[in-house]
Amino acid sequence: MKKLAFLLAVIIGSIALSSYYKSDSEPQAWIRINQLGYTPAGIKVAVLGSKNQTKLTTFQLIDSASKKAVYTNTTGKDFGSYGPFVSSYRLNFSLFKKPGTYYLKAGNITSPNFKIGVDVYKGAADFCLQYMRQQRSGFNAYLKDSCHTHDGYTLYGPMPDSTHIDVVGGWHDASDYLQYSTTSANATYHLLAAYRDFQTVFADVKEANGLDGKNGMADVLDEAKWGLDWLVKMHPRQDLMFNQLADDRDHMGMRIPKEDSFYGRGFERPVYFVNGEPQQRGKFLNNTKGTSSTAAKFASAFALAHFLYSTDSTFKHMSRKSGYYDKAMSAYAFASKKKGVTQTVSVRSPYIYAEDNWVDDMELAGAAIHNMLNKNNSNGGNGWYMVQALANAKQEKITPWLGADTASHYQWYPFINIGHYELAKQLRLPKNFPKAGYTEELIASLPSNADSIVGYYRAGIQRVWNKAKNNAFYRGIPFIWCSNNLTTSFAIQCYWYKQLTNDKTFDELEQANFDWLFGCNPWGTSMVYGLPTWGDTPVDPHSAFTHLKNYPINGGLVDGPVYTSIYKGLIGIALKDADEYEAFQSSLALYHDDYGDYSTNEPTMDGTASLIYLLAAKEAESRKELSPTLQKGAIIRGNTSKKKLQ
Repeated sequence: MKKLAFLLAVIIGSIALSSYYKSDSEPQAWIRINQLGYTPAGIKVAVLGSKNQTKLTTFQLIDSASKKAVYTNTTGKDFGSYGPFVSSYRLNFSLFKKPGTYYLKAGNITSPNFKIGVDVYKGAADFCLQYMRQQRSGFNAYLKDSCHTHDGYTLYGPMPDSTHIDVVGGWHDASDYLQYSTTSANATYHLLAAYRDFQTVFADVKEANGLDGKNGMADVLDEAKWGLDWLVKMHPRQDLMFNQLADDRDHMGMRIPKEDSFYGRGFERPVYFVNGEPQQRGKFLNNTKGTSSTAAKFASAFALAHFLYSTDSTFKHMSRKSGYYDKAMSAYAFASKKKGVTQTVSVRSPYIYAEDNWVDDMELAGAAIHNMLNKNNSNGGNGWYMVQALANAKQEKITPWLGADTASHYQWYPFINIGHYELAKQLRLPKNFPKAGYTEELIASLPSNADSIVGYYRAGIQRVWNKAKNNAFYRGIPFIWCSNNLTTSFAIQCYWYKQLTNDKTFDELEQANFDWLFGCNPWGTSMVYGLPTWGDTPVDPHSAFTHLKNYPINGGLVDGPVYTSIYKGLIGIALKDADEYEAFQSSLALYHDDYGDYSTNEPTMDGTASLIYLLAAKEAESRKELSPTLQKGAIIRGNTSKKKLQ
């Protein structure tokens, strides 16, 4: 009877799905997958979306070579409408663990081929480093040429305006050539942390200048060093710190990066000083209130750099007198000069990075400096920076966008409270914790504080899950500008929560956000240029490299879908070609692979740096699966539709 019931379910599912095709054979249902693939022991879920109401009961996993079904499962519930779809299902095949190449089939609907294997994420983080190198200002290894070599002249500083200062270097922010300290410091921190946490993932195939060769240092560190060198120039003295290089006059025309002559001083570009006061935004002023948000990001990057340079044998051939220690301390002091947020400056348009929070940055800076002072728990120190970090952690327990429907552009940057993770790790009290300089009261409070901070992470994730559990994509991220950056950061927060607790409650939610970036979304496309090389990925991004020269921008993470309501209100957007994703646009959200859409299809440097960390984490996890037990066949039936999430 069980076999008969199962066969009937398959037949009913096939009949229901036969209605998914119009008479002209246009598909009306699609199966969305992670095009990078899935690991044998990992969560493996695809999403079927249909434009027709249907009753779907089963699906099959098909071996792509033999065309034989190797696994069958029930679909679980219809999640109903989402975006362009009327019906939607989560197709969970996590119990199947045999490596190979497969596709999914539900009735007449089939997915693209995909791989299951421990190596599906291998090299992905290094692949995305290509985009970071391509974003370099000064000498650009991709172009084998230099640009912006005259930067720059000062504004708002203690010196006379238009004083020349050498700030050549760093990364261009996106497809424009502005350079921001806040995004650059955050990107540098992510790259350094990626090396610290996943050293074996990264290769050494480039020289420090980005050209082919080996220099005895992982390429991710070469890239981080490029960022650090520029941050040093932007904080040349204890009393000098600059927030951005160039402004939106850059947007006067698309061009391959060379020298810009439209700022009024030859080839120099303006450099804006961090003075803690509102600065020009055309006829408006930004809402700057202090020095903390930018300066604290400097402090964190420098502190982590000093820690690595002081403790890692990779740097034995380099001078230990890097100066990062002094830079970290002076940047923290600068951040404390006037507590508050520093926003960016725009001259011609209303768009700025409108950051509104800063205590998260101060928390991370305190945690990073405490760790720097107590490297290897060997030199005593005291708990002052830890106490400051704890105080800031309690002021912003949950990053405000988590669970919210909207936010302003970069309002809650860097989209994730990194300080919670770094601080909670230190509060676990290792056996050789240095007692010197710490009060008994502080030492007694550390474990409970660690639990509280971990609880902050869980509470934020739960807010997103409360929204995500109602749709088949497990989507709880608001479709604001740079939604892919938020998606990446949220997946990292889920990962860090799991590292701190070993609690796997949110594993499926974490994976859903990762899968979203690589094709398990309504549009069925990867959001990373050229990754995977065989997949549906951006080909016409808002980038001068691709638009003017057909140069690939491998590894660049594009902004991602936005609310349709946001898109309709943006200035100067006009698609250049027919919309190949028209069938998947909806009143909820839009995404275009079109040069004319700067809101969804522009790659960003800082988003890509965060993705590099996430991809390194995924590859490191997959390497743990290298076990003979994973190669012994597969489970061919099972019901995994029951969710583990609370």
